[in-house]
Amino acid sequence: MHPAVSIVLFTSLSGAGYGAMIWLGVLHGFDLLGLEPLLVGVFTIVAMTLVGMGLVSSTFHLHHPERAWRALSQWRSSWLSREGVMALVTFVPALLFAGAMIASNDPDAIVSALGFVAAACSVVTIVCTAMIYRSLWTVPQWHNAWTIPCFLVMGLAGGALIVCAFVAVGTGGNEFAPAAGGVALIGLVLAVLVKLGAWRAATNAAPQSTTATAIGLTGRAKSARLLESPNSSQNYLQKEMAFRIARKHALKLRRIALLLGFVCPALLLITGVLVGTWFGVFLILLAAGSGLAGTLVERWLFFAEATHKVSLYYGTQSV
Repeated sequence: MHPAVSIVLFTSLSGAGYGAMIWLGVLHGFDLLGLEPLLVGVFTIVAMTLVGMGLVSSTFHLHHPERAWRALSQWRSSWLSREGVMALVTFVPALLFAGAMIASNDPDAIVSALGFVAAACSVVTIVCTAMIYRSLWTVPQWHNAWTIPCFLVMGLAGGALIVCAFVAVGTGGNEFAPAAGGVALIGLVLAVLVKLGAWRAATNAAPQSTTATAIGLTGRAKSARLLESPNSSQNYLQKEMAFRIARKHALKLRRIALLLGFVCPALLLITGVLVGTWFGVFLILLAAGSGLAGTLVERWLFFAEATHKVSLYYGTQSV
């Protein structure tokens, strides 16, 4: 499918922002951040700003962005609507948590509970985002068991890197909280394993539909081919749903995604923690930036490698 820049930004930025919110809430709740309450509150606002940027960018994919609010009314049947509702719901405990942390030098258990609630809501929102694509049976590359784990681990890994950058800036590179670095490295390893598994499963998956089954041929008629294009020039479906990326380009972009999204962040993070000082802070910031860049490439591939079943009517032999 044709990757829309707005949707690539939406899934990447909001995923990283929710991931950062999850780790801020959980690590603070267990007193593992090592940051002043004021800084935790400020960094929570920064994380939710990333989420907001992602949500705003998603509206530019619409023909009438001003009508985006109408999608919220379909929450009974639409995962897109559920994601929008949960996104708004998550802002409530997150901003209350941020405000309480900024206003108090000694937050109580209730404030910590708000952090846990915001983290839980963030997890649910990421799952709702993944379900937008997981629920589409017309796209086999999305309609499988790998979609939700991929969205979750990518968000958690990217969010952990952002939290590491927050901790590094907040401490000036000194007394870096080992828990933040630990969850980031574990998250990166888990994310790369899940992503490699998803790519391998997609590569080895047997076709679900063919040109023959698309036109209702069964039994002895096991094959069919397109005799003539149904139209003389490309239409909307061909441009958006039948977009294809060459295999050699896909493999190259996968390597770039692995390098930028996992290898470089891990090396930069480890080096930054060991070096310390403000140079170490700079390296950790680079790690977070590299992780986000890798996520953008991975998410572009997520859309570009997907094949909609409608493409069977325009020359694709199997999906």
